[in-house]
Amino acid sequence: MSEPIDVAISDRSIRLGQFLKLANLIESGAEAKPVVTSGEVQVNGEVETRRGRQLVLGDVVTLGGVSARVSDQAVDDLPW
Repeated sequence: MSEPIDVAISDRSIRLGQFLKLANLIESGAEAKPVVTSGEVQVNGEVETRRGRQLVLGDVVTLGGVSARVSDQAVDDLPW
């Protein structure tokens, strides 16, 4: 598995279902419930089945071998 991509959020937390869409791990918000409840999503290495779980900065979400980290700064925003 590769290094997680940083996905910036505007608040201090975000719900798992919303983050999956924001990070482009799913195509639509409607996909969130079946993907999460089926046990396909991991948060910080553990299976998560609650679509409404609150994620905070630093949490890593994995789906289908692709990982995204909740960040307050997107990779494109970095100065280097």
